[in-house]
Amino acid sequence: MKVRFVALLVGISLLLGAGLARAHPLAPALLELREQGGGRVEVKFKTPAKRLPGTNLVPLLPESCSTTAPPTLEREGTGIVERYAVACNTTLAGARVGIRGLEASGTDALLRVELADGRHIQSVLRSSEPSVVIPERPSRLGVLRDYVRLGVLHIASGLDHLLFVFGLLVLVAARTGPLLKTVTAFTVGHSVTLSLAVLGFVAFPSGLVELAIAGSIFVLGAELVQAPGQAPGTLRRFPWAMAGAFGLLHGFGFAGALAEVGLPSGEIPLALFAFNVGIELGQLAFIGLVLAAWRLVVRVQVPLPRWSSALPAYGIGCLAAYWCIERAAGLIR
Repeated sequence: MKVRFVALLVGISLLLGAGLARAHPLAPALLELREQGGGRVEVKFKTPAKRLPGTNLVPLLPESCSTTAPPTLEREGTGIVERYAVACNTTLAGARVGIRGLEASGTDALLRVELADGRHIQSVLRSSEPSVVIPERPSRLGVLRDYVRLGVLHIASGLDHLLFVFGLLVLVAARTGPLLKTVTAFTVGHSVTLSLAVLGFVAFPSGLVELAIAGSIFVLGAELVQAPGQAPGTLRRFPWAMAGAFGLLHGFGFAGALAEVGLPSGEIPLALFAFNVGIELGQLAFIGLVLAAWRLVVRVQVPLPRWSSALPAYGIGCLAAYWCIERAAGLIR
């Protein structure tokens, strides 16, 4: 009953938050600069379609750069993309660029720069550091730091992935042995497909992947619904096998997010490793929070009706079903 109580508590919290958030509500902004030679720079500036009221994000470019044509606007996924070109008197290397307005936006931003000589530079802009000086070459420490942060940001803003991990915790009743095996299997599964997809060995349409991820959460929710006296199903008896198999699906989702950011030239293995480490750190932090909540309420004796223990399972299933319908509708538009 104690474990079921914390499951109920966290499950209700997730359901309340679901009404205000989608699967990835905190998508970062993206500023992409591409030098074309002769001082011409193509600018792509993507901002979330949904943002905090009163916020306004504006690219900060060197003073030597001036706009050569009016910008064009288009919708791309969950964001608005602004494209235009500027003429600069000097190269971007050694110049300071960034985004004004991050302090009030509540989100980070990705910076991607392609210099005329073919070098690629990646960085993460945040409210404490909204602009950076473009280096000649990115440092290995900078790549490691930025991509770990990107991994943490992605898993923290991915309600669908976190809901699946939460369902695994409920499935194994937070028991240490099964929990370690199950989480490890999920980690191995999504690490394998993340690496294979990012390196170009396998590829699947992102829309189908997102639909399949929602389906995996629905299957997990259905497995959590068990009538009293009913014999445990195969997935409940072998949770690590289910976690590993569905982890392969979630890895493709992580790869899609990383593909939008891009990988720095010459540091692809390091960036891929750092992004995966960031995902694991975020995942472990979430598990730690849930287990900490369990420890806080383990001594609380609250009388609950018997049917209340099924609320987390039905909540997970209903939310997953909504995502399945929403994502399937997006495929046929």
